Amino acid sequence: MDCYEGATMIKTYRGILADDGQDRIRLKTNKGDIGYRIKKFEIMPANPGAQDSVNVVKVWKLTQSAQTSTVDFTDGDMLAAGVCQNTSSYAYGEYTTIIFDSEIFNQDIYIGNKDYASGESINYYLKLEQIKLNENESTMATLQSLRRLGLPRN
Repeated sequence: MDCYEGATMIKTYRGILADDGQDRIRLKTNKGDIGYRIKKFEIMPANPGAQDSVNVVKVWKLTQSAQTSTVDFTDGDMLAAGVCQNTSSYAYGEYTTIIFDSEIFNQDIYIGNKDYASGESINYYLKLEQIKLNENESTMATLQSLRRLGLPRN
C-alpha cells in the first residue's frame, strides 16, 4: 500500500509468517534510484491468547537459508528485529521491536519468523519511507548490496 505522510512517500507491507517462514519484500528497481528506510516495524501473534509462543522476527538485507531464534546486533545484514511473547493466560503478550540506524537500502529485503516455544505464526506490519536517491547514493547502495552478495567487483 502506498500513501503520503507530508511530502514523504510511504509504502506499507503486512503479512503473516508461519514458524520458519520467510517473506521477500520486493523493492529492487532497474536504476536503483529509489531508496527505502524502515520507519515502523510491528509484530502481533496470529492467535493471541491461544497458546504460549515466543516469536523472533527479523528483517534482513539478504535471504536466509534458515530462521533462528538467535539475535546478533553486530550482524550488518540485519535491518530490524522483534520478539513477541504470547501466553495462553491472557489475550496478548509483550513485544519489543528494534530498527537499526535508519539505514537506507535499495534492494529487496526479507522478513523471517522463528517461534522457539510452540511453532506459532505471527503477523507483521512494516512501514517504509521511500527516498529518491541521487546517482552517487544509488551507486553506493547498489555496490554495498553486491559486496554483501559476494559478487566480484571491478
